[in-house]
Amino acid sequence: MYKYILKRLVLAIPTVIGAAAIVFFLSRLIPGDVCEVRLLDMGMNADLGLIELCRDNLGLNDPVLVQFARFLKGLVTFDLGNSHWTGNPVEAEIKLRFALSLQLAIMATMVSVVIAVPLGIIAAVKQDTWIDYVVRTISIAGVAMPSFWVGILLVLGLLIFSQAWFGEPWMPPIEYVSVFEDPVANLSQLIWPAIAVGYRYAAVTARMTRSALLDVIREDYVRTARSKGLSEFVVINRHALMNAFFPVLTVIGAELAFLMGGLVVTEQVFNLNGLARLLLESVLNQDYEMTQALVMVVVTVFVFVNLVVDLLYAWLDPRIRYS
Repeated sequence: MYKYILKRLVLAIPTVIGAAAIVFFLSRLIPGDVCEVRLLDMGMNADLGLIELCRDNLGLNDPVLVQFARFLKGLVTFDLGNSHWTGNPVEAEIKLRFALSLQLAIMATMVSVVIAVPLGIIAAVKQDTWIDYVVRTISIAGVAMPSFWVGILLVLGLLIFSQAWFGEPWMPPIEYVSVFEDPVANLSQLIWPAIAVGYRYAAVTARMTRSALLDVIREDYVRTARSKGLSEFVVINRHALMNAFFPVLTVIGAELAFLMGGLVVTEQVFNLNGLARLLLESVLNQDYEMTQALVMVVVTVFVFVNLVVDLLYAWLDPRIRYS
């Protein structure tokens, strides 16, 4: 097992380098740069000398390969540099938002699993009954509705019901508070986007759970378990579900990794200052340092989550062994 983990970590190196090269060179194919955006924002677009001076100070006039080597060196030494837009250290900017995005991703994933797995099991066991049709309708609706649109409906619903019940409109807190400082304020802010996002991904996970379980419950060993007189609960949960859960686990892992940086519009709807919002701002401002660092954070999360999912395979199924 330790050899396998070491091998996966070594194989992650070319993945990270490849992602670094892609984001570095693609970002520089976009016309303009942060100096032009900054000076245009200040109303100083006519002075080309100031633009060149800004580029010299930021190292943007250096050869592209020199800039790329400097970027790779920063990754190796964990020195991500300073933001071209704010001038603050990139690590500090990311640290301010990482806890919020991580907690939101975990909460949304938990909501997704709590909703999806029971509904998927029920739909598979009650295949082609009215219960199955209801679950499939809910799943299709979840896939069809974007999470930010569900979020808008939640916000409007909060305003309407709080006005009707308490006589004044209520909105979730805007300023992020750590769960360790004030759990109530923290949950009152993040539970709503977690529900909106969790429902969207619960629809995908429920459909995967239903499909995987339907394939398994037709196997011979499941019929053998039933012929032994085992209850349906034991047959489904102890025999069928364990083998059907592997593709579901893969989907859950991919969702968790994506949620770390993929909730751009949802964070805008709920006014959350997370990694996705920071990524959008860095792209609009053509802040190369910040954009590169954020993409590498997401890549690292994907690599780590995939490794954890592979290890969970071996833990759930003793027949799986890694050498």
